[in-house]
Amino acid sequence: MFHIAHSISYGLQFNTKKIMLQDLPIRPPGNQGDKNGIDRSQPKVADQKFKELVWTSPVAIYTCDQDGFITFFNPAAVTLWGREPEIGKDLWCGSWKIYYPDGSPMPLDGCPMALTLKEGKSYEGAEIVIERPDHTFRSLLVFPRPIFNELNIIIGAHNTLVDITDQKQGEEKQSILSAIVESSDDAIISKNLDGIIQSWNAGAQKIFGYTEQEVIGKHISILIPSFLQAEEDVIISNIKAGKKIDHFQTIRLNKSGREIPISLTVSPVKDSHGRIIGASKIARDISERLQTEHTIRQNVQNLRILNTIGKVISEKLDVQAILDQVTDATTKITDAEFGAFFYNTIDERGEAHRLFALSGAPREAFEKFGMPGDAAIFDSTFSGDQLVRVDDIRKDPRYGHNALHYGMLKGYLPVVSYLAVPVISSTGTVIGGLFFGHQEPGVFTIDHEVLVSSIASQAAVALDNSKLFEEVKALSAKKDEFIALASHELKTPLTTIKGYLQVLDRAERDQTSKSFIGKMLKQVDKLNALISDLLDVSKVEAGKLKLDLELFDLRALVEEVTETLNYTNKTHQIIFQGEGEAVWIKADKQRMEQVMVNLLTNAIKYSPDANQVQISLEQAAGEVTVTVKDQGMGLTTDQQKQIFTRFYRAEGNANIPGLGLGLYLTKEIIDRHHGKIGVYSVPEKGSEFYFSLPLNLNHPVNE
Repeated sequence: MFHIAHSISYGLQFNTKKIMLQDLPIRPPGNQGDKNGIDRSQPKVADQKFKELVWTSPVAIYTCDQDGFITFFNPAAVTLWGREPEIGKDLWCGSWKIYYPDGSPMPLDGCPMALTLKEGKSYEGAEIVIERPDHTFRSLLVFPRPIFNELNIIIGAHNTLVDITDQKQGEEKQSILSAIVESSDDAIISKNLDGIIQSWNAGAQKIFGYTEQEVIGKHISILIPSFLQAEEDVIISNIKAGKKIDHFQTIRLNKSGREIPISLTVSPVKDSHGRIIGASKIARDISERLQTEHTIRQNVQNLRILNTIGKVISEKLDVQAILDQVTDATTKITDAEFGAFFYNTIDERGEAHRLFALSGAPREAFEKFGMPGDAAIFDSTFSGDQLVRVDDIRKDPRYGHNALHYGMLKGYLPVVSYLAVPVISSTGTVIGGLFFGHQEPGVFTIDHEVLVSSIASQAAVALDNSKLFEEVKALSAKKDEFIALASHELKTPLTTIKGYLQVLDRAERDQTSKSFIGKMLKQVDKLNALISDLLDVSKVEAGKLKLDLELFDLRALVEEVTETLNYTNKTHQIIFQGEGEAVWIKADKQRMEQVMVNLLTNAIKYSPDANQVQISLEQAAGEVTVTVKDQGMGLTTDQQKQIFTRFYRAEGNANIPGLGLGLYLTKEIIDRHHGKIGVYSVPEKGSEFYFSLPLNLNHPVNE
């Protein structure tokens, strides 16, 4: 295949002596000549204007004598050939190389000019391809004609060369474009500025359903929905202004009236003078793309919902909250008009109950619907592990044959599409079911089955966990009840024992007896303290730890507690740092005393090798902070994280008595006062426990 390039002007210089028409051995018929018929007399001079016309013609013209040697050529021929042939030497053609239109080489003596001279007849309109020295190609139409003398003897020929390269390229380009347009899956349509359809490809017929014969000459509005007719005016105004419309998404109608989402590109069409005479439209059916995008968005949304619901229901331990969350999420995922979650449970008396949650329907409507299990269509879900999906429940043989319904009665939920998924516990028991309905047929798909089944599995685990939690909570409540009861019951005999011991302590006894009685009193006090802590813990767990708030001076209370403990404790000296003005807070004074006693006695207990404990009080930024510092064994980072939990005892302290309740109660008391509590500690270097409480800023001393 040839690559046909554009012509290049070489500006070649001609010989000093121009070969003009008067130099040609051409005679008009009728003149006398020699024995060969050639007139040897001086040729008649042609009209000067005619000679200049041939010489300056943009069309390539050349002549040859009867032997084929070139005798004349004009500048246009030199430009076309890309070379200047030699007069009397080059034969038949001034081209560097010559080919047939199919690209095969053409012998020089087989070119149209050679054949004209050999056969004495014209080969007008013959097509050839020439190659120039710069290896560019041109397609030509040639018009060689023989020249005869007065005796009708051929004495030469003249040839006119017409360059059709651009035309050929245009035709090839047009042919390629036509093939592309015709084979395109997109609709490619042209129309004039009045909106009349002028061309219509196979893609347009495929998308819109009309044949070319049905639409040519009709207005483009046959494709536009009535509510979008104004779009055409906007498009035409843009085209008239020379503006292109790119990837405009809109709706068009096919032959049957169905709406088709399309992406529309409209470009101005211009004539050879650059005037806008119409528009070309490329319409792409984007139904599949939009559906894919919708599916992707839906899948992303479903994944989000699955992730969210999995996280939420795993964190919740409330049965009704799980039912509500799962029902709402699955109803949304399936595009159901309503959804319901039925859950079988047994109360403390062993009686069966059915809880349920609804989404998309009022409770009154569902109460009319009847409970699952009352109809054969529900039995397969509640009596086994079978998932049920029905495109039209009205056609299902299991539907409408029970004494409750016998079909869909007035006022009932209009269910046509139906989906039911059992919720199965880890033991394999069906503990509930998810049910979905829609009034249109064929709404639910296999994808919905998979998604809902996945959520149902998560819900079953969450419900099992919730059941265990309820059982643990019930046991914990009974335990707290027992602790409270036992604490009250133990306090009575302990109070009596302590009273008798105090009476004996005051009586005159020998030193040994008094020593034993003193030790027994200390043990009774310890028992009383432990029982009080247990009673407080049960109150905290039951939410019954009450605070009696009053306004008092915290600094005075710290001094009082310090003085008391210094008097009763013989192993450590408690040093109070923070003397100054009164610090007024509104709090439960007895509980604040309990907090400080707990912190100070702990500091003493856990620093057996030291002899000092420090307590300080500072106020700043609207709050007061009390810090207790010891020089004891200290705490690791992990121990600091757990030190305020119930019954926690730091490792390595087995020989130190206690139940691990003091700091737990201390934190609960501070929390209920809306304060903060914490610890700084370094193993083997001691600990600092602190708590902060808001000041009573309305008191004049704290202003």
